[in-house]
Amino acid sequence: MSKPYFLSLMAVFCLVLASCRKDDIVPEPEPVPVDRPEEPDEPGGTSVSASVRGFYLLNEGNMGSNKSTLDYYNCETGEYLRNIFAAANPSVPKELGDVGNDIRIYGSKLYAVINCSNKVEVMDKYTARRLGQIDIPNCRYIRFHEGYAYVTSYAGPVELNPNYEQLGYVAKVDTATFQVLGRCLVGFQPDELEIVGHTIYVANSGGYMFPNYESTVSVIDIPSFTETRRIEVARNLHRLRADKRGNLWVTSRGDYYTQPSRLYRIDLETETLADSLDIAVSHFYLDGDSLYLYSVEWSYITMSNEITYGIVDVARREIVTRNFITDGTERLIKIPYGIMVHPRTKDIYVTDAKNYVSPGTLYCFDREGRQKWNVRTGDIPAHFALLEY
Repeated sequence: MSKPYFLSLMAVFCLVLASCRKDDIVPEPEPVPVDRPEEPDEPGGTSVSASVRGFYLLNEGNMGSNKSTLDYYNCETGEYLRNIFAAANPSVPKELGDVGNDIRIYGSKLYAVINCSNKVEVMDKYTARRLGQIDIPNCRYIRFHEGYAYVTSYAGPVELNPNYEQLGYVAKVDTATFQVLGRCLVGFQPDELEIVGHTIYVANSGGYMFPNYESTVSVIDIPSFTETRRIEVARNLHRLRADKRGNLWVTSRGDYYTQPSRLYRIDLETETLADSLDIAVSHFYLDGDSLYLYSVEWSYITMSNEITYGIVDVARREIVTRNFITDGTERLIKIPYGIMVHPRTKDIYVTDAKNYVSPGTLYCFDREGRQKWNVRTGDIPAHFALLEY
């Protein structure tokens, strides 16, 4: 993890759119042109980026600062727009809110999970204009299935407590009315979730409960919306993704002392832990059989970070490289914080949170790991959502 979650909590306690409808929003203040090389055409004259209009980048903003913002990159024109939610919604008080934790597109809507503001902002996916909000306390991540949104919630207050008593839950939300229809209890401080068929898998972290972290993945049956079992994995779980080969890849943050961060594989046919790979993971992006990752592994023993930029072949279950950046640019990145891969060009996008309180940077690398361009973002750039045709 780039920064131990409970450490960032302690710090708190101690202290638009350019691609298709330019006339619908006001940029801040003008689109920023990105100096990028021309994209080659595929055979037949089709641009390799033709299926993707652009992408949104949700900037978390430092906790307690109410500075989460939304940026947009136009893949067709190379223009980058900052803080488009504020421009598209000038009458919304406090703008986007406090700590943007996840962002997804479903149907015609864009959903931004704003953790400490206890809400999910719902916007038009083309204009970023606000359509409404879903009220969920301490909300974390969102996924969708058959007309419903499923959102993980820590449920209780933002508080470090090894004896925390409030179990987390997954909320079921009607995407037409934005109403919460039900809750399914899971473990303590549930983070990412993945949906495979009619089953939801939830990574329970216990992140507020140092040193008593959680270590299980909850399994939820969607038709009955009940937790059917838990799979024991490792301490302080965070992210998970299902590949096309019947595996669920799960990350553990470890305990920052003697138990390191690792990548684990669950066999979905048997719903049992199958094996693990000896590589730390803070965040990853699964593109086909290639799992792109970065890690910022903090140790309270060495009092330092160890940073990795890796690729895992999920078909062979092997580590391909521990540094996909090949031109030395990794020396410029202080704290990698977000990652995405373009589905057609295979460009790799990595964000830098820098010092967590000032604007970050978005870097674009080609498939060979060479920097193509970079641009300034909002504070703590973290979460991507592709806008496709």
